[in-house]
Amino acid sequence: MTTVFWQERRLIVAKLTKRVVEQLKPEAVETVHWDDELRGFGVRVWPSGRKVYVAMTRVKGRLRKVTIGTHGPITAEKARIKAHEIISQAKAGNDPVKELDVARKSPTVKGLGERFLKEHVAVRCKPSTQYEYKRSVELFINPEIGTRKVLDIERRDIAEMHQSLQHIPYQANRTLGVLSKMFNLAEVWGLRPDGSNPCLHVKKYSEEKRERFLGADEYASLGRTLAEVEADGSEPPAVVAAVRLLMLTGCRLGEVMTLKWSYVDWQARALRLPDSKTGTKIVHFGEVVAAVLRSIPRLQDNPWVITGTKEGARLTDLQPPWRRIRKKAGLDDVRIHDLRHSFASGALFLGEGLPMIGKLLGHTQVQTTARYAHLAADPVKNAMEKVSDFIAKQATISTKRRRNHKYTVQPLGSWASAKSAP
Repeated sequence: MTTVFWQERRLIVAKLTKRVVEQLKPEAVETVHWDDELRGFGVRVWPSGRKVYVAMTRVKGRLRKVTIGTHGPITAEKARIKAHEIISQAKAGNDPVKELDVARKSPTVKGLGERFLKEHVAVRCKPSTQYEYKRSVELFINPEIGTRKVLDIERRDIAEMHQSLQHIPYQANRTLGVLSKMFNLAEVWGLRPDGSNPCLHVKKYSEEKRERFLGADEYASLGRTLAEVEADGSEPPAVVAAVRLLMLTGCRLGEVMTLKWSYVDWQARALRLPDSKTGTKIVHFGEVVAAVLRSIPRLQDNPWVITGTKEGARLTDLQPPWRRIRKKAGLDDVRIHDLRHSFASGALFLGEGLPMIGKLLGHTQVQTTARYAHLAADPVKNAMEKVSDFIAKQATISTKRRRNHKYTVQPLGSWASAKSAP
């Protein structure tokens, strides 16, 4: 049986298999060979010899023709499965042409990431968050799934990507969080169906909460190192000042790096930060911090306290010089943020309570400060030891153990002995 269709000949042949398709010969005009088992599934043979699988069906009385793919890159069996899906969709009332058109217009994950960074992150996030999101998108997301269509991403794709980063669990979890935000916005922007976020139910890796606090000896080593690099000029004055301010104020890195002279209220001895992580924040300071601020050269036409090398610019990356400084001080495992933790730890050892620590650090939620609760017990233990020892002596209670082993108390490190400034 032969009829003219799509400006070509139409032939019905046996079941389309790899062998059958490869035996089909090109003719002078385009010819469609239709499968005799799956109605609407065929292969179009061009005069050039190119063979393309097609599907034909009707949706609400309207004829729909869909190109599935070229023979070779796609097998006859896979083309049959796809044709069956298309025909089944049409029977259910779904227009396969419209859905394929949507799929073709679907952006890649890389394109979604670019829109996410431009329309969401750049508008709603602080500079430090923008940097981290951009880093996750460019270094971890794009290399893995950047070329894939947003509509094609499934949960298993996200799970496999997350697993590929298991050697860096913290970064893996942060990247998963960024992806989840991206796909939530993909739904808002109409790029995916509602409730289809593929990150849902992908379990994050457990993270060990890292607690690193500097002791008196380590503070002394860091102070000496800062004095040395300041004296020999191996690090810029702005770098030394930034580290000292981080040590002495407990401020976040971003708060110090974006500090402007206009934020410094000399009369009230306070830093008035208009846009910290938790909103408007006031950081009170004493004479030691005032001395550090006075030691920083104030450059003309530069509003920043921690200045960069370019005219009118601020220092944007403290990590490289910090790595050099901490190595010289013998503190290779100390991160910049550990200076903030150490500030809080020091305040606790000096007897300040958690509510006051929260105010010093600018916490807006009690739960955030509660991470230091276990440290607050140390001064209490020390006081308990003193009282117990006093009463034991008064009551002549022996502190000796059997076999003549004496019970001794190891002295706690004295925070008061640590100098306030390098």
